[in-house]
Amino acid sequence: MKKAKLILGAWLLTGSLLGYMPIGSCMSLSLDEAVDMAIKNNPDVLITQLGEEKAKAGLRQARGQNSISWTAGSTFGRSDNNNLGWNNSNNNKISASLPIYSGGVHQNNIKSSELDVDIAKLQTERKWETTQLAVIQAYYDVLEAQKKIGVYQDTVNKYQQHLINVEQLYSAGSKAKVEVLRSEVELSNARQDLIKGKNNYDNNLSTLRNLLYLASQEPLELTDDFVYIPFAGSIGDCVDFALANRKELLIDSYQLQQKELAVKNAKAGYLPTVDLSLGAGWNKQVLPDGDNHEYSASIGVSWNIFDSGVTAGKVDAANTELKIAQATLQKDKNDIDLSVRKNYNSMREAEERFNSTETAIKQAEEDYFIAQEKYKAGEGIMLDIIDAQEALSTARQNYISAQYDYARYKAALEADMGGTNEPAPIDN
Repeated sequence: MKKAKLILGAWLLTGSLLGYMPIGSCMSLSLDEAVDMAIKNNPDVLITQLGEEKAKAGLRQARGQNSISWTAGSTFGRSDNNNLGWNNSNNNKISASLPIYSGGVHQNNIKSSELDVDIAKLQTERKWETTQLAVIQAYYDVLEAQKKIGVYQDTVNKYQQHLINVEQLYSAGSKAKVEVLRSEVELSNARQDLIKGKNNYDNNLSTLRNLLYLASQEPLELTDDFVYIPFAGSIGDCVDFALANRKELLIDSYQLQQKELAVKNAKAGYLPTVDLSLGAGWNKQVLPDGDNHEYSASIGVSWNIFDSGVTAGKVDAANTELKIAQATLQKDKNDIDLSVRKNYNSMREAEERFNSTETAIKQAEEDYFIAQEKYKAGEGIMLDIIDAQEALSTARQNYISAQYDYARYKAALEADMGGTNEPAPIDN
């Protein structure tokens, strides 16, 4: 009767595990499709893309401020002339102005706005890269958790079968009651690991759904799996590539140029400004004629001779901002150098673990088989079974972890290096 209960328990555990495997009707999703879906649905990506439109609008404004501008105005009035009747009046004017010299301010503003457009594009590209990395890591997290559930389930099944064997031997009088109790404890502990593994899988799957902006109940079938692709580059090559291509450093460089332009603009406060104005006016009729018109042209020069140190303060502030931008660029270079080296070393470590644990699994399987057979023959002890099973489970989990650690660190390294990852179009 107890044996039947144990078999039923194993069947129920296996059935509950099926709920964690892709069955029935669900969305099949490759890694590339997951990345493209996240980029399409992620509002942060949309925000950065709208930032490009804002920067382009700012560039149009900067260019317009350095071009000719036209204004037109018309006024109509009606007044009572001492009860002698009503007088109508109409005044019209068209004027144009053009900045001739601003100390380079308008030209610098145009250059700075052009840099804003470039910065916004780089920010969008970087958002693609960081979104891609987050999805890749979450995708592999789900696959790793799913495979580890299989290991936990296999451990439960082995302890389940071992308990049956121990009970049979106890009934035959060849094993003590304490070994039955110890087998039940080990089975219970294995079930705890399985429960935790399922919860970890659920949490990782929720994280992936969140990145894809899918409904929480959306069933998913992940169609890709780990494929070992060797990474040939040296750590020095990776650092050099990152320092030349990382979007944040390019953005820092452009912002540094903007601060240099801001210093020039602040110093332009010491210089005069020159504007050209043209105008035409007439009254009491719709259009001007030879007897009713007024034309004007003027060149205005403005020079702030003394402003109590306001311009000097602006120059000092701009120079300080320039120094901050220089320090920021250097700091980001150091941070990226460190991040590349850490991810590179972690990738190589995972690669070594991946290559070594594959052999360890075969050895652990052989050790477990020998321990089990010796125990059945009455030559082994309970501790041999427990140690062998624990070693086999650990070796399998280490192998799985090493695979996905390598994949995640490799993806992080590639993201650190700043390669362009423009998303592929998604069919609606």
